Amino acid sequence: MIEARGLSRNFDRMTAVDDLHFTVETGEIVGFLGPNGAGKTTAMRMLTCTLPPTAGSATVAGFDIVTEPRAVRRHIGFMPENVPLYPDATVHELLTFVARLKGVDPVERPAHLRDIEGRTGLRDVRDRLVGHLSKGYRQRAGLAQALVGDPDILILDEPSVGLDPHQIVDIRELILSFRGERTVLLSSHILGEVERICQRVMILDRGRLVLEDAPRNLGASLEATFLDLTGRGRIEDRRSGNGTSEGDAPGDETNGDAP
Repeated sequence: MIEARGLSRNFDRMTAVDDLHFTVETGEIVGFLGPNGAGKTTAMRMLTCTLPPTAGSATVAGFDIVTEPRAVRRHIGFMPENVPLYPDATVHELLTFVARLKGVDPVERPAHLRDIEGRTGLRDVRDRLVGHLSKGYRQRAGLAQALVGDPDILILDEPSVGLDPHQIVDIRELILSFRGERTVLLSSHILGEVERICQRVMILDRGRLVLEDAPRNLGASLEATFLDLTGRGRIEDRRSGNGTSEGDAPGDETNGDAP
């Protein structure tokens, strides 16, 4: 359903994504995990055809992200980390506008939007202005607009960022309900979050894929590869000693950090 082959992106002399190879099968929920600047958002922007790759290629639903972007967009629902919402529109007006943009049949549109509003827990606030919604409901509205048009692939960038614990559980349960129904690729910098949601986790560090495994195996895998999400954001190989030693200073690497 999603396949990347040597996907790379440079910004001037800085490498944000470096030779990324991976596949996401139909119906899977797969997570990108890594610290800020690891390349998660850049990879997602390329897959959603909003940023061209510097090198490599990728297909989404069988369509090339460079040569067939319109076909790719017809199959995906994208929720960026900072969802662009219209604060002066009601929730229902927002979703109606998105449905028109995505070409949802006008006859089927009312039932389609009622179903999305119910599934995302927005039915009670459908007539409220988006600008008056809480952070949790704005995240729900962002996820709802990604579901408009019934895409078979969802790409969600940090869907639970900024939410309180109760709201995180609600969003998590909603995403889990898509398992087997839609292909989902999501990103997070929180290990526990992807462990609870994803069937497979891909850990990125400075744009490179350094570890890929099922959540249940991550504990054993991380015995060999240590992920520091709160410190310098480095991956260290404990067995080979190739990571940053205690005497290394942050930023000494010659290839530069991703933006």
